Amino acid sequence: MGGKKWAAALQIAAVYVGTVVGAGFATGREIVEFFSRFGFFGLLSILMSGYLLIAMGTKLMRMAAQIGAKSYQEFTIYLFGSWIGRGINLLMLFMLLGVSAVMLSGAGAVFEEQLGLGKSLGVYLTIFLSIAVMLVGVKGLFVVNTFVVPLMISFSLLLMGFSIQMPHFVEQLLWIPHADDGWKAVVAPFSYSAFNLALAQAVLVPIATEIKDDWTIKWGGILGGIALTVILLSSHFTLIMLPNLQSYQIPMAVIMKNVASSLYWIFVLVIYSEIFTSVIGNVFGLERQMKQYVPIPTIVSVIFIFSIAYIISLVDYGELLSYLYPLFGYVSLLFFILLWMKPLKIKGE
Repeated sequence: MGGKKWAAALQIAAVYVGTVVGAGFATGREIVEFFSRFGFFGLLSILMSGYLLIAMGTKLMRMAAQIGAKSYQEFTIYLFGSWIGRGINLLMLFMLLGVSAVMLSGAGAVFEEQLGLGKSLGVYLTIFLSIAVMLVGVKGLFVVNTFVVPLMISFSLLLMGFSIQMPHFVEQLLWIPHADDGWKAVVAPFSYSAFNLALAQAVLVPIATEIKDDWTIKWGGILGGIALTVILLSSHFTLIMLPNLQSYQIPMAVIMKNVASSLYWIFVLVIYSEIFTSVIGNVFGLERQMKQYVPIPTIVSVIFIFSIAYIISLVDYGELLSYLYPLFGYVSLLFFILLWMKPLKIKGE
């Protein structure tokens, strides 16, 4: 296979990782909520999630390219049929809005907890920069992702290296803490993968259709899924070494400050960039979807989306994430089951 195909596959992988590694993922808060607070059971859940992200993410993109879906709405209607599909699309609209609000709140939390500045400054700055980038176009998304994703992976591996060398690492890894909602550790791999794929499809479906080549899409999905599994595992190995890990808004930055303070500011910038790309990705998907319902100029719909997201983002970031994300996960399970059941027909196979 030519180098061009591998380069395209790597680009798909980077966009896949960049889309999933949003605010909750980059800050470590989402990984704590779904996995790390369950100790060893959380580790098993991550391995299962990794498999699902590789298999189902690849299937989603290959299927989208196969049917030539230009947007995730077309893809949803293909999976669910016209009537239910429309209802699901409306639900997705609210989910994307909710997640955009969590991201904005996360940007505010970076400014507040890590920089000692006001939360609202972080939120306003993010809104202003997002609108600026969106007026330039989505090309910027590719550029930011191909730069930030490798940095994110490098930092995750670096922190994992420090954590593994700490005393009592193996004890912490095998420890199973008491959790009143311990049953969630069993559901977590499914709700987590379903939630992330249901949201990522807003970006993955049009990209897969544009690239068309099945081999490239397949390997892009596999490489992206593997990279996500590696980041999940390395983050988990790092997070379990932090005492009272549920009490921080941005646990990953707290750890970086403790073990490698010289890299701390770069890391905070990377976390912020990840949140920023996710905000743009989500709002881009929302704006395109709103156009189908009401034909209004881009700038009007973008300002409208940000106004609503801003109001929701006034709630505390940790609280918002621990309530909304699991809820969206359960909602997305139906999408996940149908994607899993729908057969993939590829010519020549």
